[in-house]
Amino acid sequence: MLDLSHWFYWKNRQPWDLSLAYEEPEYALIDYHRNCGAGFYMPNLGAFYTATFPAGVQATTHKHERCGVPEIIWRLETATGAIERARIWDERTYAWGISRWGIRTPAELSIFAEAMRHRTYAPFWDRFQAWDDYVGDAGVVYLSAGYSAMGHLLNYWMGVEQVAYAAADYPEELVTAVDAVNTNNLDLIDLLCASPAAIIVMGDNFSSDIQPPAFFRRYSQDYYTEAIRRLHAAGKKVAVHIDGRLQAAITMIRETGADCGDAITPQPMGDLSATACRLEAGDRFILSGGVSPDLWLPHSPLPAFDRAVLEWLELRQQSPALIAAAGDQVPPGADEQRIHRLRALVERHGAY
Repeated sequence: MLDLSHWFYWKNRQPWDLSLAYEEPEYALIDYHRNCGAGFYMPNLGAFYTATFPAGVQATTHKHERCGVPEIIWRLETATGAIERARIWDERTYAWGISRWGIRTPAELSIFAEAMRHRTYAPFWDRFQAWDDYVGDAGVVYLSAGYSAMGHLLNYWMGVEQVAYAAADYPEELVTAVDAVNTNNLDLIDLLCASPAAIIVMGDNFSSDIQPPAFFRRYSQDYYTEAIRRLHAAGKKVAVHIDGRLQAAITMIRETGADCGDAITPQPMGDLSATACRLEAGDRFILSGGVSPDLWLPHSPLPAFDRAVLEWLELRQQSPALIAAAGDQVPPGADEQRIHRLRALVERHGAY
């Protein structure tokens, strides 16, 4: 199965807007997955629940142009102040890059926690059911729990550098904010426990050079362990998105009780071979991924692509806990024929 969304938007020159969410299924994207024989699983812009901020918190999204280029600004305003973050469109990568982080001081971190800690959630299960019905037997619809508190800070509001400074310069305030937001996140987890989804996907774009085990234990492990415990008690399976450095990260996430590592990217862009991924995962933790992003591009030799697929498929001899997919996504610029080639290689070499 493959996440083809980013590649599909690029191929069709289809605009996509991070400030909007899709209320209806992405029919054309799902149809493409079905027609090329790739299982669908990741509704990236699907809106299956809403988060409402409390009275006294204004949350706004504004889109404008800066030097002729679209830019989106997210703003949170409380009684004590306001913070803003921004992303700008990059035609070369067909993505929205960070143009401004929103938090650089303890006071701004406090505004973030104040706004986020009292969110309430309501479901749109009818929307999820519409996606699930349309996908049918062509895949499975993962339901995203979004980022943990640290994921919000690293990926949305602060970035790696500012989080590192905060951990050194005002660690108590950082822990307090993270714990407050993660406590609120568990309210969302309780809502997802009652959802019709079979699989919940979590994750902060984990990479062990950014969130090594000691850092994870301090800021996020308790949240992930408790969230996964609650989801398992409700009969759900949990995949966690690990799309960066894998050494120690696979073990770190497996030990939370998660069922699957999603977006696993082995060598050459990743830091572990396929065999080393299985050694770290053990026999029961599902490895979903396998083909490094660079190998999808036209300049990469086809024998290298084939070799990566076959090395991944060989892991089935050690454990059936395996999904043949991309390391994260099939990237913009990818050779379309390699999507079909992956399917053919799985059909030819993936049987038991």
